[in-house]
Order: sequence, then C-alpha cells, then structure tokens
Amino acid sequence: MHATASPPQSPRPSLRERFDALRNLPPFLRQIWQASPGLTLMTLGLRLIRAVLPVVMLYVGKLIIDEVVALVETGAVAAAFDDAWRSGQLRPLGWLLAAEFGLAIASDLIGRLVSYGDGLLSELFTNATSVRLMEHAATLDLEDFEDPDLQDRLDRARRQTMGRMNLMSQLFGQAQDAITVATFAAGLLVYAPWLIVLLAIALVPAFVGESHFNALGYSINFAWTPERRQLEYVRQMGASVETAKEVKIFNLHRFLVARYRALAERFYLANRSLARRRAAWGTLLAALGSLGYYVAYAYIAWRTVRGDFSIGDLTFLAGSFLRLRQLLEGLLVGFSQVAGQALYLDDLFSFFAIEPEITSPPDPRPVPVPIREGFVFENVGFRYPGAERWALRGLDCELRAGEVLALVGENGAGKTTFVKLLARLYDPDEGRILLDGHDLREYDLDQLRANIGVIFQDFVRYHLTAGENIGVGQLDAMDDAPRIREAARRAMADEVIEALPQGYDQVIGRRFKTGVDLSGGQWQKIAIARAYMRDAQVMILDEPTAALDARAEFEVFKRFKELSDQRTAVLISHRFSSVRMADRILVLAEGRLEDSGTHEALMAAGGRYAELFELQAAGYR
Repeated sequence: MHATASPPQSPRPSLRERFDALRNLPPFLRQIWQASPGLTLMTLGLRLIRAVLPVVMLYVGKLIIDEVVALVETGAVAAAFDDAWRSGQLRPLGWLLAAEFGLAIASDLIGRLVSYGDGLLSELFTNATSVRLMEHAATLDLEDFEDPDLQDRLDRARRQTMGRMNLMSQLFGQAQDAITVATFAAGLLVYAPWLIVLLAIALVPAFVGESHFNALGYSINFAWTPERRQLEYVRQMGASVETAKEVKIFNLHRFLVARYRALAERFYLANRSLARRRAAWGTLLAALGSLGYYVAYAYIAWRTVRGDFSIGDLTFLAGSFLRLRQLLEGLLVGFSQVAGQALYLDDLFSFFAIEPEITSPPDPRPVPVPIREGFVFENVGFRYPGAERWALRGLDCELRAGEVLALVGENGAGKTTFVKLLARLYDPDEGRILLDGHDLREYDLDQLRANIGVIFQDFVRYHLTAGENIGVGQLDAMDDAPRIREAARRAMADEVIEALPQGYDQVIGRRFKTGVDLSGGQWQKIAIARAYMRDAQVMILDEPTAALDARAEFEVFKRFKELSDQRTAVLISHRFSSVRMADRILVLAEGRLEDSGTHEALMAAGGRYAELFELQAAGYR
C-alpha cells in the first residue's frame, strides 16, 4: 500500500452508458418480487392509492374555500354557531372539513404502511441477495479469489447488496409520483395546458446537472474501490485481536493511524470537491425551475384578478402548480438518480455473471470407490495467473492407491500447488492428472472433493463451538457427537477440548464474549480433527502442524500414518524426521521433480534430500 499514490481513474460513464445501465432494473425488480410477492403487491397497491390522494385533498381544499367565500358573500350565516349549524348553512362546509380530515388521516396511515412494507421488503431482499452472493461465490474458482481485480468486484458487490435498497423505494416512489403528476396534469389541462410544458422545460437543466454529478459520483466510487479495501484493511489491522500483540510490541498504532488518516483524507477531499460543485450548480439550475413556477403563478393570479378564476380556483391551481413543479423536479432528478444507481447494480450483476472455469462435465464419471490404481501426473505444468514463473513444470509422478506419500522441498518448490491440483482447486495448464486411468476433469467435481480431506497450513479458525469446528469437516454429520469425538481422539484434540469449560459446546476464539482462545498448536489439532471427520479416500496434511514442536508433530504424523491404513495419503512438512515414515518421498525443486524414493534410498543417493536432512539434523545435535 502507498498512501501517496493516486487512485486509478475510472472513465466517467457517458450518457449512453447511463441509459444502458437501466437494463439492470428488470432483474433488480424480479429479485424484489421473488423476495416477497405479497409485500411487493401490498406496497405497490398502497402507493397507487396514495398517489391520487394529494389531488383529491387539494380539490377538497378548493371546495372548502369556495364554500367559505360563498357564505361570506351571501352574509346569511347566523351570528351564533349553534344557530348556523342547526339551520344547515354550515353542514356542507362541515362535511368538506371532515372529508379533508379523513383524507389526511388516511394519507398518514398509508404512508406508515408503505414504510413498514418497504422496511420488511428491504430486509428480505438484502437477506436473499446476500445468500445468493455467498452461493455464487462458492461456485467460483480459487483463482478468482486470488485475483485483486475480482476482489474489488466482490467488495463492490457486497456493498451493493446492502446499499441498493433505497433504489427500490425510489423506483416505487417514482411510479407513485408519476401517477400523481398525471392526475394533477389532467386537472390542469382544463385551465392552462401550456404552463405544464413551461414547467417541464424549466426543469430540464436541473435534470441534466443531477445526471452529470451522479455519473461523477459513480466514477469516484468505482475508482476508489482498492483504496476503500485498503481503508478497511488498515482499520482492521489497527483494532483486531489477531494483530493486537504485534501492534503493541512494534508500536504500530501510530503508523497505522497515519496511513488510515492519509487515505481517508484523500477520499474525503475528493468527495468534498464533488459535493461543493454539486451544491453550487444545483442551486443555479433549481432557480430556473423556480422561475418557471412563478411565471405560471403570476399568470394564474392575473386570470383570477380578471375574474376568470375563483379564489378556490386560485388556491387549487397555485397549489397544483407548486406540487407539480416539485413532483416534476423530483421525477427528473429521481430518474437521473435511478440511472446512476443502476450503474452500481452493474457491480452486483456483473459479479453474478462470472462463470467458474473448473466445473463438472455434462455427464460426469463417478469417483471410483474404492480407488484402485491412484493418481498419475503426466507432464503436468501449472503457472499462477499473472505469474511469469511456473509453479510446476514437466511433472511426472504417481500417487498409488493406499500409499502414504510425502512431499519435501524448499519454499516455492511447488508442494502446495501439487495439492491444489490434486484436489482440483486448479486445473493444469499443461499435461493432465489421471485418477484410475481417467482424466480428473471427467469426474464429478463435488464428489471428487468429497473424497479428499485436506488441511492446509493456513487453515480457518472458525469462531464456533469446538464441536462445530470439527463438524464442519463433514456437514451431514455435524450433529453426530460420537463421530466428532472420535475425530478429536484421532487428532489428539480430545484432551484439549475436554479441558475447556464447556467441552465440545465451548465457543473457541476471542471474537465473541463467551469465547475461549486456544494456542496455535491446539488450534491445529482441532483443524486436523476436522480432516478426520471426513470419511475421505484421500487424506492430505499440508504443513498443518507448523505450530507444534517436533515431538508433537511426530506423534501427529505417526497417528496419521496408522489411521491412513487402506487410504491414500499425502504429507507435507519441513521436518524430515516426520516425513521419513512415509512409504515414498517426492523431492521437489523449483517446480520440478528432482528425486523420489524411500527415506533410506534417498539418503543413500546423497542428493538434495540427504543434504537437507543432514542440515536439519545438525540443528538438533
């Protein structure tokens, strides 16, 4: 991260692109409908009723004024209220006032019901979209998650899941206002239709200006996605359990705070500049709309003075034009904002459009049970996306059924890449991998992975109960307590768990108040137990015991070998005292197979394995 670097510039969307983004609205509305058809119909129906209420209320107000003026002009109203009411002179006025009161109550009630429906629908939509986001993310390739550009898209997609529900209210509100405009316009056409055109023309500049600044806002938000992720990362680094020890020991808080302030200040200044320009131009362009309104107001006043309109007509027309101006301005600006927010929906739907490359074939071959021959790597080559160096190249080797195979080599030799290819987290760029004589790509992907249990060095520490931490290794057996306890016993994690206050029901990790943290070695035993939960034909330990001492690791691997009877297993470790118990050892160097054989054969050959073994052994003497 470099706080002084300028963020990448995103091209400002053109007017055509902004209108094209409206294509996102139909799928957006479909998702809302799918979230709850009943609530969607309820909110739309209530908005339809509410759309015509302003015109009705304004017209009732006109009738009240006309009735009052008529009563004043006749001068026949009795001096006492009781007498006037009993004579019936005030009853029309009373009914009109009661009607307006009833309409006001109804409008308020409907407004609250609409807000209630929108709130529930918003939560249902957010939940459904979040679930869809997680489900789709689960289908993507590991390569996708290691791509910074896709990380930016995923980050924007997450934010759009939570932040686009105001678009639903805005869209429904736009439809409601459009109906209200139509009802006002229908009434005003009788009086002065050309004034409606005047108002619309006067409001066009405000619409153009708002559209322009919405596009600028999207451009800034898009360009600053990496910086937003950096801000979140620095915030988390400066205030999390995982980093607290190093932050204190190395006094990193000043560095992290300074980095956060530098990034946040630049983002703030960019947004402040846009807000200032938006406010200045918005004021000027809104003044044109006001001018159109007051020209219309002056014309109505003049016609009233001439006797063409009654006082009630003046009130109705003035109120109608005022509301019409506000509604038209809201519709034009709102349309621009909807178009702008539809651009943000691109981030969400473009993420959903990403298709995984590693999938099951149309008619997959079932995974053999049991595996009879094993795996064969034929001239396998693999290079990580964007990397110049090959992680593996020209690899020819085999993993025989029922064999315990160890992989050794220095960092970057390709050991973890070997495991990722075996579990089909990646596909080779060159060559192929065979399982019982058939290409790995011919098998059902889910079934293949269900038959492989892997624990990586960077295993996940789930802030769940100890039992659930193990149970996630085989979800369909999550409630199988005996199986969980047996897996813990195999991994030598049973003693760790039994020492916890609530045993297998104890939440582990410090994220939650009731959690109890574990040491690195204890966490690793829990993770290994997770692998034992899976009744897999192939078991892989990719350096998951790095936090254990040499004796503890030896015991874990010895137990692993004993329990791997009749299973195919792969061990990766930097400790040669542990891997020597494997049936066969592959020595990798710079992505190529340098040697293979038993511990004794490799020591006798005197190659790289013997050299590394002697170097490590010397450290223990």
